[in-house]
Amino acid sequence: MLWLISFMVFLVLFYYKAIKPLSYWKERGVPYKKALPLIGNCAVLIHKRKSFLEHVKDLYNDFPNERYYGTHQFSKPALHVRDLDLIKSITVKDFDQFVDHNNFFVDNVDSLFQKNLINLKGQAWRDMRATLTPFFTSSKMKSMFLLFSECSQQFVEYFEKKNENLITVEMKDIFSRFTNDAIASTAFGFKCDSLEEPLNEFYTNGQMTANFAGARLLLLSVLHLIPLLQKVIKFDIFPQSLSTFFRRVIKETIDSRENGKIIRHDMIHLLLEARKGRVIRDEPETAGTEFAVVEESKIHHGKSSKLELTDENITAQAIGFFFGGFDMPATVLSFMSYELALNPEIQGKLQTEIDETLNECDGNLTYNALQTMKYMDMVVSETLRKWPPAFQLERRCVKDYVVKPVKKHEKAFTIQKGSMVFIPTIGIHRDPLHFENPNKFDPQRFNDENKTKIKSYSYLPFGSGQRGCIGK
Repeated sequence: MLWLISFMVFLVLFYYKAIKPLSYWKERGVPYKKALPLIGNCAVLIHKRKSFLEHVKDLYNDFPNERYYGTHQFSKPALHVRDLDLIKSITVKDFDQFVDHNNFFVDNVDSLFQKNLINLKGQAWRDMRATLTPFFTSSKMKSMFLLFSECSQQFVEYFEKKNENLITVEMKDIFSRFTNDAIASTAFGFKCDSLEEPLNEFYTNGQMTANFAGARLLLLSVLHLIPLLQKVIKFDIFPQSLSTFFRRVIKETIDSRENGKIIRHDMIHLLLEARKGRVIRDEPETAGTEFAVVEESKIHHGKSSKLELTDENITAQAIGFFFGGFDMPATVLSFMSYELALNPEIQGKLQTEIDETLNECDGNLTYNALQTMKYMDMVVSETLRKWPPAFQLERRCVKDYVVKPVKKHEKAFTIQKGSMVFIPTIGIHRDPLHFENPNKFDPQRFNDENKTKIKSYSYLPFGSGQRGCIGK
């Protein structure tokens, strides 16, 4: 009899935890993708039948006539938004109701990743964003341009020394070595040469960061369903060895700056100045594209309380910059090289612009000269359209939000507080309604005439609104 009662209790629990959640979107009249108990719509990813890009794009294409659709991330419902006006409302007009990213971590779990800008929430995020924003204005880019340039020259000289007509390389590998050297220099103040010294500790730890993240994020997604278990085992996205490495490097850097009075205009310098209560401001910008970047600091700062920057907070931001600056730019560069190889006429036109620019600079590229390279900008922009580093954007609803009907078959429904909202960037970028012949690599989409015709919120390589990528 006891076993029968236990079995009945199990069935009841299984129904309420695994079966009933699957009717969530049907009850609200939202079109949805049928899901499996417990694993939801994640089976193709778990079994690796599709890449994440294909999964996001195929879901988008399954609902061509809908403004939104529902799925299940394991047992949790998630709303996917494909309508551009609704995207604008969520990311800009009603931003305060979607201010946070989705929460993978439970509170009070010690994690550098949790303290990073991308995972901070509410006022803590506003304070940190306001602190970091001045790091990305044009004058800061100018001051760091020599550091980037040195890394680029070092990269070129490595292959020139080989003096070979044909060199076979793995593009993702060499680009990740370049981005490693660039981010180590501009964010940490360390000079690396990852081509000459392939096993330097910055690069080996960077590889670990990129390799561990995918599998551990999947495990973290599962643990997200059982917050108590995550708290008990204190799971972190980064292995302890990586956290120890970055904590040690940042501590040594801070000590050398404060004790030796070394001044180097990089991210560590900015954060140390902010900790001392010194607000680093730029002179007013004259370039229209930079105005929003400078103004953003005022938007995010608002009436926030003074931010207390501990060594741990500084380390968390540094590791986040390294995480974002190591793998994603290398991936974009790899895709750009791939497209240039497939399109020799585009490659030739870009090479001509590069040669002409270098001739005007007597072989030494300057920051201002780089800004004049329109075709380069078009090629990079088209690469980001066809191969956006983030295949989908995500937000977390922090206050109940009513979606009003627009089409005849729709009815009003409420995005509940705590719900996950996704914006399928790759689907939007590859939608022929927004970009003609979307699978063709065509930089001319972004020439002076055509880029003004691109629909607002149809091009989202850096996200949208105040919570967009700070690296934009």
